[in-house]
Amino acid sequence: MIVITAPTGNIGRHLLPLLLEPVPDGETFRVVVRDPARLSDAVRDRVEVVTGSHGDPGTVDRAFEGADAVFWLVPPDSSLTPMDAYCGFTRPAAKALATHGVGHVVGLSALGRGTPVAGRAGLVTASLAMDDLIAETGVAYRAVACPSFFENVLEEADSIRENGVFTDSVAADRKAPLVAVADIAGVAAGLLLDRSWSGTADVPVLGPRDVSPNDLARIMTEQLGRPVRYEHQPTGEVFRTLVGHGLNEAFVQGIVDMKRAKDDGLDAGVTRTDETATPTSFEQWCTETLLPAVHG
Repeated sequence: MIVITAPTGNIGRHLLPLLLEPVPDGETFRVVVRDPARLSDAVRDRVEVVTGSHGDPGTVDRAFEGADAVFWLVPPDSSLTPMDAYCGFTRPAAKALATHGVGHVVGLSALGRGTPVAGRAGLVTASLAMDDLIAETGVAYRAVACPSFFENVLEEADSIRENGVFTDSVAADRKAPLVAVADIAGVAAGLLLDRSWSGTADVPVLGPRDVSPNDLARIMTEQLGRPVRYEHQPTGEVFRTLVGHGLNEAFVQGIVDMKRAKDDGLDAGVTRTDETATPTSFEQWCTETLLPAVHG
């Protein structure tokens, strides 16, 4: 029995088809979801559904009973501090993992462990603490360690369409790994289906090559057939904007600290190899995902 949390999110909606098509012999699946109506009919017919939040003790107790493996993803909650959002949310699950003797957990986490800036990286620091909390239960644990996602660009689809501009707070020429969520789902699916691993380790997913914001602007210009440029946004402005939208100040500071750490090389500590590279290029992602979003 494999339990999938956040099955309707950006990664979960890619992960489930990889697990279900076709279903391996003897494997069964359970999903934890607040609103089962968000699952497709095809998925609901092939999985057991536990309704509720996977941050709730009773929900994870029901969900993890009889489970062999769990895919763990913490949904961002901007009303909390970073540590409460990650570790506070995960503590009931950690207790349930131990109670039910779950053998394997694959968690969505972040790059940066062991780097000089890991302790001051905001949301990433909290995510790494979450990894430690899960590992302390004694399960075999793999932290799928991610850089920023291609999909973050979708938040700026309107600005790209209307103004030909996207923004971030890293240096324009700062090259760093960037990855598609579909590739993250592919790595997670492989780990969940082949549970021959043991112990605790990070599994970096780095995309096919490092790219800078200027590289992204050039690629988007080529793929969209219209000029797109990068505009640097100071972190102080990021903070004021997000707090102005009503987000918890401590959570926003976690976002700002993460962005500063990325500009200081947070994601640069892992060498890209055949094992850590993933296949989807930013060019391919633009054609398949960004182009319809911008034109839509």
